[in-house]
Order: sequence, then C-alpha cells, then structure tokens
Amino acid sequence: MKRHNKDLGDLGEKYAVKRLRRRRYKIVATNYSCKLGEIDIIAAKGEYIVFIEVKTRDNSEFGRPAEAVNGVKQRRIAKIASVYMTRHSGRTARFDVIEILGRLRFNGKLKVNEFNHIENAFY
Repeated sequence: MKRHNKDLGDLGEKYAVKRLRRRRYKIVATNYSCKLGEIDIIAAKGEYIVFIEVKTRDNSEFGRPAEAVNGVKQRRIAKIASVYMTRHSGRTARFDVIEILGRLRFNGKLKVNEFNHIENAFY
C-alpha cells in the first residue's frame, strides 16, 4: 500500500505541474528541500512566488485531501518557504494547496476525477 500511495502522490505532482504550466505559472522548483523539509512545487506567477502543497488521494473517505494540510504542516511549509525566500527574494510569498482525487490505472497512469487549486489556502 505504501508504494501505491507514493506512486499516486508522484503522479499527482506531475499532473499538477502540467496544469500549472497551462495556467501560465512558471515552475521554479519541484520537491525543493532543505534541512527543515520539502515543498512539492515552487512556482512564480505575477508578483508572487507560490509555494504549493499537492495532496493526491484515491478517495475522500477520510476527508478532503486539502484537510491533510493542517496547522503543523502549514507552519513547516512556511518555515521552508522562509528559507527559500532569504535566498531568492524579490516577490511576495503565497501558499496554495492543490488537491487531486484520482486513481492509478493498470498502465501506471493517473486517472484524475477531480482537480482543485486552492489559492491563498493559508497564511
């Protein structure tokens, strides 16, 4: 089951990058990491550097995917973003969450049933 979740998450992040590019976001980094942790996607659009957490699930049995980005996770993302911004300043930070509901197909591809980009999701 762990491998399934990892594969689902990785495919969800790739799908999110494609959708963001179509919406004219410039992808700055994927899986940006520092000693404090990792941010799934860092993108630029207009005046913003956007820090994006992607949550992909195959169902919402235990709640919406975005609900997994709780206060603890939000604070961790904000700290990592702060590290990034000290090295790459110049724009205003924004925190988004992308939630994807979908399933892995037998061919290893992601079948997306729902895509929801929540801008200014926190802070």
